[in-house]
Amino acid sequence: MLTSRFFRKYLLPGFVFQSVVIAGGYGTGRELVEFFLTFGPVGGLLAMLLVSTVIWSAVSAASYEFVRVFKAYDYRSFFTHLLGRGWFLFEICYFALLAIILGVIAAAAGSILEETFALPYAVGVLGIMAAVGFLVFRGSPTIAKVLATWSVVLYAVYIVVFVWSLVEFGPEIRAALGAGAAEPGWFVGGIQYAAYNLAIIPAVFFTLREIETRREAVSAGLLTGPIAIIPALFFVIAMSAHYPAILDRPVPANFVLEALGSRTLQLTYQIVLFGTLIETGTGLIHAVNERIAGVYGERGREMPRVLRPATATALLVAGAGLASFGLIGLIARGYGTLTWCFLVIFVIPILTWGIYLIRSGPAGRPLSR
Repeated sequence: MLTSRFFRKYLLPGFVFQSVVIAGGYGTGRELVEFFLTFGPVGGLLAMLLVSTVIWSAVSAASYEFVRVFKAYDYRSFFTHLLGRGWFLFEICYFALLAIILGVIAAAAGSILEETFALPYAVGVLGIMAAVGFLVFRGSPTIAKVLATWSVVLYAVYIVVFVWSLVEFGPEIRAALGAGAAEPGWFVGGIQYAAYNLAIIPAVFFTLREIETRREAVSAGLLTGPIAIIPALFFVIAMSAHYPAILDRPVPANFVLEALGSRTLQLTYQIVLFGTLIETGTGLIHAVNERIAGVYGERGREMPRVLRPATATALLVAGAGLASFGLIGLIARGYGTLTWCFLVIFVIPILTWGIYLIRSGPAGRPLSR
């Protein structure tokens, strides 16, 4: 299935997006608490399904078609066409977000191996650096295959957690969803969550080269939202059984798994989560490498292969320095601040000016469908 033409055109972009979103978007569960469950279980589901998913699909559809029309397979080329001389504004915000997410990844990786396997904190950080460096060195085909395959594994684990939670805590989940009212602010929370995660869409661009028509681009984009949000939906429902006690937990995922009482499931989840940290770091850094490779290509040269893992190492070391701020501080302060920046320089422009440019085409003429 992973090698079929249909999968590569319509599903692969969504699975890669989900793979990159997971560690910075909901792997620890802290992000889901911060942007959804703080508005109550019902408010969280409304924000997730009616706001975040819709925005993800709409922006992905417009972005994929923009990439196809302008052959802009790296973010520098993409935003040069979209923002003109202001393209560097995205790069500034992207690197700020990249540093925060890599900080989250380093903190989570160190904590996972320390708490689950009693290994030194540094082993997790160094392990992430080595794994990401290896994948980045291997290049786009290997990255696409690994990210898509691990997404299938991730889906399986989240389904198990969801079903198990329904069996163990079904009455509590029904009570939370049945009696809970949507707290004010859920609509804005959904916008914020969608906006900061959409900043990673450039990590998906390298998968779009096989898309040939507008229908394929738009269809792949519309599917991206549901593909990426379903595991998060499963987890929010599972966490609602423990609302409101779960709100103050630094790693809500561990709280849910401990409540289920299965050491095997907890170990499995932690292993899968460690893999998602590798996925996210790889996807984000690969987007930077593609941007650098684009500059080399414009000059008629090929990017030195050794530069890819070197870039990965430098960025991971910088991100690891932020890990000392802790997950709650990084997510609450960093993500919240950058959200509005990405709304202004990416989400609004691509859904307005970007659609106009798509309709006009590279030469300013209407495009055929």
